[in-house]
Amino acid sequence: MVTPVPLRAVIFDWDGTLLDSYSADTSAYLQMFRAMGIRWGIADLERHYSPDWYNVYRAADLPMDRWREADRLWRHFYRSERPRLRPGARDVIEYLRNRYRLALVTSGSGTRVRGQLRSFGLLGFFEAGVYAEEVPRRKPHPAPLQLALRRLGCEPAACVYVGDAPQDVRMARAAGVFAIGVLKYSPVPERLRAARPDALIPTIAALPKLLGKSNR
Repeated sequence: MVTPVPLRAVIFDWDGTLLDSYSADTSAYLQMFRAMGIRWGIADLERHYSPDWYNVYRAADLPMDRWREADRLWRHFYRSERPRLRPGARDVIEYLRNRYRLALVTSGSGTRVRGQLRSFGLLGFFEAGVYAEEVPRRKPHPAPLQLALRRLGCEPAACVYVGDAPQDVRMARAAGVFAIGVLKYSPVPERLRAARPDALIPTIAALPKLLGKSNR
């Protein structure tokens, strides 16, 4: 991996990339759909998966006036879930924090994600975080990542963004940031490949080796 200027910051997606959250997300979605009388199964959810859950609601033909109810139900069912970190994620974060500035850009709510970071003892590892409620536009719009860059005080060329979905790649590209896709556990691996990230790694554990080849 070759960056045009020395690499200063590594910015991560949270759900799916560092947190093994897909089964928890899916369980909450399916329970929410049943509670709302929507006949969707796992195949429907996989086909229409998006980090922007409003796109999922649109695909399910859920009227906009019921979105708030859907949000409430999803949060209710998610509370009983206990997702874990991806294998190797903690070691990667602890290793990289001594070499780069770290940040998060996530479609998850600040309340949920900060609570999860706190429970894993990782909250202090990230210098900046951008959460769903902080920006009016979600991935793949570049606004969330641009806000993180401003908070870090870093130019786009000095940063990489690491995610597991095509929306992550498109957001990074629109913001001028090097995009790294994590393939193995992506809910949409073929769509992630088709988005043509600047680099692909099999798992998050492979990230330090990739970054070790970047310019210093």
